[in-house]
Amino acid sequence: MNRDTMAPPIRFVSRLLCMTLAIPLLAACDAGAPAPPPEEPPLAGADIGGPFELTGEDGKTYRWSDFDGQYRIVYFGYAYCPDVCPTDVQRMAQGLNLFERQSPELARQIQPIFITVDPARDTQEVVGEFTDAFHPLLLGLTGTPEQVEAAADVFRVYYQKGADQPGGGYLMDHSNFTFLFGPDGAPLATLPTDLGPEAVAEELAKWVR
Repeated sequence: MNRDTMAPPIRFVSRLLCMTLAIPLLAACDAGAPAPPPEEPPLAGADIGGPFELTGEDGKTYRWSDFDGQYRIVYFGYAYCPDVCPTDVQRMAQGLNLFERQSPELARQIQPIFITVDPARDTQEVVGEFTDAFHPLLLGLTGTPEQVEAAADVFRVYYQKGADQPGGGYLMDHSNFTFLFGPDGAPLATLPTDLGPEAVAEELAKWVR
């Protein structure tokens, strides 16, 4: 048999053998490579959040430390808000519902909290009716004007009463961030309620572990 006719198959088998032997070596190299460092939360180290004392929709006194060991979603708004607050809270609640279906065990570690910036009108009963419309776990908090102001200060939340409107009533100007905090009370991220419930659920999945 002609040696030239045998050469290509022999060379092919040799190459195939070398590739086969190389695959486990490459896999071993990859397995030994150090894992990339975990992504740092966007709000890591930010001076947001801290002690407060407020009254819950159930009449109980709540402090920030009462939620130690839990992830916390915090939103400042008011029940008489005509559009922004109900939209933000609805998307937050829907995003939490999605996350509950995807990761029920992790979702049980989350406490959503709504804090009013309009204590003059948002009584315990009013904030209770507001939060009950969105999620059964959403806790509404109110208090004296001084208590609300102190809480807003430590969460770096701006709010101001608007001008009285014809026929009575008024609007409240306020920042509308939806904050996510870790079990130690440290800020992790803001939840993108402006992008919809799916984006909220995705953000929760990144940081609730």
